[in-house]
Amino acid sequence: MTDTVSRRERAAGTGAALKQAAREVFAERGYLNTKITDITAAAGRATGSFYNHFAGKEELLEALLKDMLAEADEAIVDVGGHDADFSKVSAIRWHVAAFWRFYQQHLPEMVAVKQAAMVDPELGRRLQRIMADDDSHMVDHLAHLPNPPAEPLVTISAMNALMEGFAYTWLVVNPANGQTISDEQAIDTLTGLLHHGLIG
Repeated sequence: MTDTVSRRERAAGTGAALKQAAREVFAERGYLNTKITDITAAAGRATGSFYNHFAGKEELLEALLKDMLAEADEAIVDVGGHDADFSKVSAIRWHVAAFWRFYQQHLPEMVAVKQAAMVDPELGRRLQRIMADDDSHMVDHLAHLPNPPAEPLVTISAMNALMEGFAYTWLVVNPANGQTISDEQAIDTLTGLLHHGLIG
C-alpha cells in the first residue's frame, strides 16, 4: 500500500514538474518553438516520462489552461468585491481588472494558447471550448442590463475578444511607437468601452 501511494505521489510530482517546466520554457522560447525534450530537460525528467502524463504538447497546454481557469475561479470566491450586476460600472471594472491581472500572471500560457490556435484550428476549438465553459456564468451578469442582449454568449465572446486583443497588444506586442500603458489606464480604457457598449 505504501509503495502504491509513493508511486502516486511520484507521478503527481512529475506531472506538476512538467507543467511548471512548460510554463518556463514557453516564456523563454514560445509555444511553437518548444519541443517536448525541452520541457522534460527543464523538468529534470526522462523524455519517456512525459508520455505517462500527456499524449503530446497540445494535451499539456489544455491541462495548463484548465488549471489556470480553476485557479481563477477559486480566486473569485476568495476575493471580495465581486458583483454580478453589469448595469454598474464598478462591476464591469472589477471583472476587467480580474481579466487583466489574470492575463499578466499567465502571459506565457495565454500567448501559447494564441499560437497553438493559429497553427492547429482543431486544438484552437478545444481550447475555446474549455474557456467557453468558464464563460457560461457571465450570462447572469448581462441579465441585469436595462436591455439584456438577445444572445448573451455572442456579447460575451465580443467582450472577451476586446479584452484579449487589447491585453495582447499592450502586454505582448507593444505598439511600434514604444508607448507604454499603466495597468490602471488599461483597465479604465476597457471598462469605459465595455460600459458604454453594454449600457449605451
